[in-house]
Amino acid sequence: MTRQIVLDTETTGLSAATGDRIIELGCVELVNRKLSGNNLHLYFNPGRDSHEDALKVHGISNEFLKDKPRFADCVKDILEYLRGAELIIHNASFDVGFLDKELELAGLPPLATHVESITDTLAMAKEMFPGKRNSLDALCDRLEVDNSGRTLHGALLDAELLADVYINMTRGQDALLIIDEAPETEGGVKVAAVDLRALALPVLAANDQELAEHEDLLAQIDKSSDGKTIWRTLSSEPKAMP
Repeated sequence: MTRQIVLDTETTGLSAATGDRIIELGCVELVNRKLSGNNLHLYFNPGRDSHEDALKVHGISNEFLKDKPRFADCVKDILEYLRGAELIIHNASFDVGFLDKELELAGLPPLATHVESITDTLAMAKEMFPGKRNSLDALCDRLEVDNSGRTLHGALLDAELLADVYINMTRGQDALLIIDEAPETEGGVKVAAVDLRALALPVLAANDQELAEHEDLLAQIDKSSDGKTIWRTLSSEPKAMP
């Protein structure tokens, strides 16, 4: 059985090192690449207010979080849920950095020691779609995942969307491999090596009109170079006897 957890967090700000904390954790379980329904969704009292810019992103008010448990109060249950799974996270170094800080404050070792591996779908997307926008919204649009309900960021909703994105990104592959030699980003997150050997690429033959237009273009290029194009030179050379 292959068990994967698609994970997302919302936070009070951008820097765990300067005191920002996790306020929401959303996890979606995949078993053999299918949604199991065994999800985890928690809110936390971070002991501090969210930054104004962060509030605009997630919309989770400081008042709403006042009666929620501290992360440390839930950490044993969280680790039990995550234990031994492959984690799928978009821009994993951000979420892992915050989770590692929460674990450190609870006197526990880093996240990577509790799970099988961590796969960064942002690194995967950059390999698959170089030079393109690879935010979660951009990937939803590109892979036809319905994100119409995403007006604000929410950890569970984003994890559910990322699960669909991940399944679409890896569909048709024999495996999504994380090899021992794979490079690591900050926080010990391994960059996934994507196995594309199982992808069947269609062969589209040119029609008569396209062939004629191609020949016309070659003739124009040949004329402008006074007949010195390399394909004309090679085609006129006598072929060696076998």
